[in-house]
Amino acid sequence: MSLNGNRTGVWVLAAPLLLMGLAGAATLDGAQSAGTFVATGGMKTPRANHTATLLTNGKVLITGGTADYGNPLASSELYDPQRKEFTTAADMTSPRMAHTATLLPDGRVLVTGGTTGPGAGMVGSSSAEIYDASTGTFTPAANMIGKHVCHQAHLLADGRVMLVGGVDGAGGVSKAELYDPHAGAFAAAELSVSWGNTCQASASALLPDSRVLIIAEDSGVAGIYDAVSGSFASADYPPLDAWAFNNGLPSATLLMSGRVLVAGGGHDGGLIALAGLYASDGGFAPAGRMTMGRALHSATLLPDGSVLMAGTYLYGGASLASAELYAPVADAFTAAGSMSTARANHTATLLNNGRVLIAGGSAGGIPHASAELYTPHVLIRAPRLSFADETGRGAIWHASTVEMVSPRSPAVAGEVLSMYTRRLVEGSVIPPQVAVGGRLAGIVYFGDAPGYPGYSQVNFRVPNGVSTGSAVPVRLTYIGRPSDEVSLAVR
Repeated sequence: MSLNGNRTGVWVLAAPLLLMGLAGAATLDGAQSAGTFVATGGMKTPRANHTATLLTNGKVLITGGTADYGNPLASSELYDPQRKEFTTAADMTSPRMAHTATLLPDGRVLVTGGTTGPGAGMVGSSSAEIYDASTGTFTPAANMIGKHVCHQAHLLADGRVMLVGGVDGAGGVSKAELYDPHAGAFAAAELSVSWGNTCQASASALLPDSRVLIIAEDSGVAGIYDAVSGSFASADYPPLDAWAFNNGLPSATLLMSGRVLVAGGGHDGGLIALAGLYASDGGFAPAGRMTMGRALHSATLLPDGSVLMAGTYLYGGASLASAELYAPVADAFTAAGSMSTARANHTATLLNNGRVLIAGGSAGGIPHASAELYTPHVLIRAPRLSFADETGRGAIWHASTVEMVSPRSPAVAGEVLSMYTRRLVEGSVIPPQVAVGGRLAGIVYFGDAPGYPGYSQVNFRVPNGVSTGSAVPVRLTYIGRPSDEVSLAVR
């Protein structure tokens, strides 16, 4: 789709060069059958309320959490999808549970807040730190303005990270925060929302235009925050007579259509099986009903457009292993078998190979270390970029002249460039992210590449502030999965 109505440089170079390095459709690479869960190597430490972040090297960083629901962990570990095993990684600078971990455009990971002290309950922390995969170390970052636990984090189109929701021990946090990775600082943003002092205080989702949908607990308040203008606009809220969230929030998942699937949650009367769809204008409409009520479950957007819902807790501390799939076209949920272990408060990570890593969580109120892999019915690998030559230079061209970018014809800040990729979903309105020299580029157009069936074209604007050089790194990320890295000449 065009983000500004301008399909600059759509008619481009001949296919033979541009298709170098772009693999075809994925096939199942192992004995695991489609649509099944299979145990993989367990974590080194039992964990619940931890984080899982897919890194640019394809590994998954697991941080913090709790092994006993009383003491947060400082430890971390890495999952290698090729070896199907976890290895111990460095400790964080502080123990954390119910925190966030966000992959930044330059490949580092921002870790924020959470409960950091033993027996601290829901008292949030203002501390933050950075994980650098190149060194395998955590280092302190600037402190947040407020304290946050059970909050959410979203990487915006301009490269900033928005932190929203959560509590601080004294009440719900009514301010969002914006982290600028280049300045290394947090800035406050006011929100017209109030919520209770629980870990079910809010749910949120990033919209295709980089605004953020926020649904507040048991308040009848939902809204959309625009970080560019700093404005907050009201949105419809699920009918309170049916959805009074005060004991377990729903999941909020951005679909390929740009709508947000809001599903499940809990209230004093039990778990909720209802689901609804938010449109980008803030309107709400009912959706199909889940096969069962769920809260503290995971919801994972798959590359075929469906959503995998896995696990739930039950009142009294028990958890379930059941899973189901939401099909947007049919607007229907169907059973998807069961995980090998009952889970709630676990993580679910879409891997570059198309499978979903489900790790940790609690069963019967006790955190555990087990992990498993779900293989979708349609296995689609992460996007790949094409190379212009054996040096790693990307097949990227000047949109205005259709000339290949090279050391002899370098790109400049503010210029629109074009490239091809595969495995973007046809008709999807979710934009890819393109990082140039560790800074997010503005996406001008993404969609079908005219004359090349099965390929997508992405036009992007070289961001300001990019370091110059003959081999500036370029990477594309789509629905959370990074492509391989190519290089680009910039002057």
